[in-house]
Amino acid sequence: MKHIMRCLLSLAALVLVSPVNAQEPQSPGQEHKDLMSLEGTWDATMKMPDGAEIKCVSDFKAICHGMWLESDFKGDFGGLPFHGRGLDGYDPAKKQYVSVWVDSMTGSPLVLTGTREGKVTTMTGEGAGPGGVTKYKTVTTNDSADKMTFRMLTVQDGKETEMMAVTYVRRK
Repeated sequence: MKHIMRCLLSLAALVLVSPVNAQEPQSPGQEHKDLMSLEGTWDATMKMPDGAEIKCVSDFKAICHGMWLESDFKGDFGGLPFHGRGLDGYDPAKKQYVSVWVDSMTGSPLVLTGTREGKVTTMTGEGAGPGGVTKYKTVTTNDSADKMTFRMLTVQDGKETEMMAVTYVRRK
């Protein structure tokens, strides 16, 4: 009896799973290709609200057959090494860019979603911040093929406050 039950369960699982297996994998669309144009090493200068400037380096690499762009960001914050990793992609079902960021200063990921208009990508999300969960907004402007600017803001009671601005220049 147990043998028959196992066979029935296996058959049911096969029937339920087979349509999933028959699906074609997604292929990168134009939005993914636009993201992949960032591949390479970029020198970054981070400006803080107090005027301090921090030199950093970011490496961008296409992964998962061009569906995701991985970033590896490193810098030195007043003698403290900083390391951040990001995954950026595009969700065609939601027609939104998606980003996940983790770094050496917090144990919680920051998840952002947004859209792109022309050369400007604007994303919003929530993550750990001063005093608990914080709303964030990022604005990335692709100034040229070899230069981009990134701004990160907090949003509280409808008021935006810039946390940092980063200028990226592609290393030749």
